[in-house]
Amino acid sequence: MPSNRLLDTQSKVVDPSTNITKLSEKLAGLAKPVVFTNGCFDILHRGHATYLEQARNLGASLVVGVNSDNSVRRQNKGDDRPINSLEDRMSVLASLACVDAVVCFDEETPLNLIKAIMPDHLVKGGDWKVADIVGGIEVAENGGEVHSLAFKYQRSTTSLLEKIRG
Repeated sequence: MPSNRLLDTQSKVVDPSTNITKLSEKLAGLAKPVVFTNGCFDILHRGHATYLEQARNLGASLVVGVNSDNSVRRQNKGDDRPINSLEDRMSVLASLACVDAVVCFDEETPLNLIKAIMPDHLVKGGDWKVADIVGGIEVAENGGEVHSLAFKYQRSTTSLLEKIRG
């Protein structure tokens, strides 16, 4: 029997044009503790989904920072990257139950976004050493924790694209 409750997952997407002050106000309503992670999330796969669930389980809310299209291009992932537009990547992430808010950043790193949100938990995947996680010092100095989560499923968008193209 269908539910009368309508889903509005796109309300989780923070307008990329929102300034930092408005972003902080919007995110202030999230349940604490807040977890933050970031990435390109170009072609969402099982590794991403599992990682995001693991991150969310560290707190009560998960905020995902997403590299803008230009930011992805500057990472030298390939001339045709990202495959999916920023709007599409943010929309797909917002549809995940474990994600509470999605916001983009255009800089090389999400440091300004991390400073604005100042999460209780800052998380990256197991390929990052805790000492190398951007914003880790700031979060730790504010009493937060920094985590490098071991990959449960070894997946990569780059290798997935190589397989598709092969």
